[in-house]
Amino acid sequence: MTTFSFDAQVTSAHFDTAGAIFALGDGSVRFEDRTFNAVHDGAILCATVHPSGEGLVTGGDDGRVIWNRRGEAGVLATAKGSNVGGWIDAIDASPETKLIAFSSGKTLSVIDATDMGFRRDFQHERTVSGVAFDPKGRRVATSTYGGACLWFARIAEQKPTKLVWAGSHTGVAFSPDGAFVVTTMQDMQLHGWRLKDSKNMRMGGYPSKVRSMAFLSKGSLLATSGAQGAVLWPFTGSNGPMGREASEIGFDDSTTVTLVAAANPHGRLAAGLADGRVWVADPAGQGLNFVKAGKGAPIVALALSPDAARVAWADEDGQAGVSDVVID
Repeated sequence: MTTFSFDAQVTSAHFDTAGAIFALGDGSVRFEDRTFNAVHDGAILCATVHPSGEGLVTGGDDGRVIWNRRGEAGVLATAKGSNVGGWIDAIDASPETKLIAFSSGKTLSVIDATDMGFRRDFQHERTVSGVAFDPKGRRVATSTYGGACLWFARIAEQKPTKLVWAGSHTGVAFSPDGAFVVTTMQDMQLHGWRLKDSKNMRMGGYPSKVRSMAFLSKGSLLATSGAQGAVLWPFTGSNGPMGREASEIGFDDSTTVTLVAAANPHGRLAAGLADGRVWVADPAGQGLNFVKAGKGAPIVALALSPDAARVAWADEDGQAGVSDVVID
């Protein structure tokens, strides 16, 4: 295991084609080779791997979207001036279309990594809390108060498809087959919609707020945090989890799962715990592999490499690590 000690809290962890990358609350991006870019005037609030697979695209409370590569960084976009504060709240990127989507206040913006002149801005009635591309990179889902919105990424003048459900929705994801949209919610549950008919799916029973979700096993499972183990929802068949119960792995009544990470289509799942431990497991197998067995501060950043062979993590105190994954 390679370990790091950062002097600021880690916002998120990622893997690009060259290795692990950490985005920090002090506005810097730290690479696995221990080089770093100090790029934002303030905290990094969100980050995603660049559509090329090289480096990290970060959004900060300075209102800037920056492409960070090892030894190089450049501003890709800034928040619209009409947004109060101008913070970049959420971000996603599509390797398929090379588009990058980010939100600031009530505005969703889409830019093209291969065409600096392209930009689309879409307005919402409420603040946008989450952003996600569909698997083909042609549509963007946003989460907001009252549900989710679906936008065509390249069309300038349009009205979104609204997926309505009362309450505050805090994050959003498409299923890997593009058939479902799922949101995390403020009130300790998920909500989902089957897109072909907008049928609702209530996914509850959590003892705490769900802050993290990840699809794995070719999209047949959705893993989430928010319980004493990692919660697994079945997404096989045309009905997905409708009328079906979730299962749970890694149950431990002494702690909770704070984050989950996966690398679809692989079957491995990583989980970070509130007591500072990190495990990796194959839900189809037996047992947990603790890549970080020592207890400590809660895990606040977690990533699994695209080949599911390495895991990166960081805790609330700025301690971080990158480890190979070995599952018996």
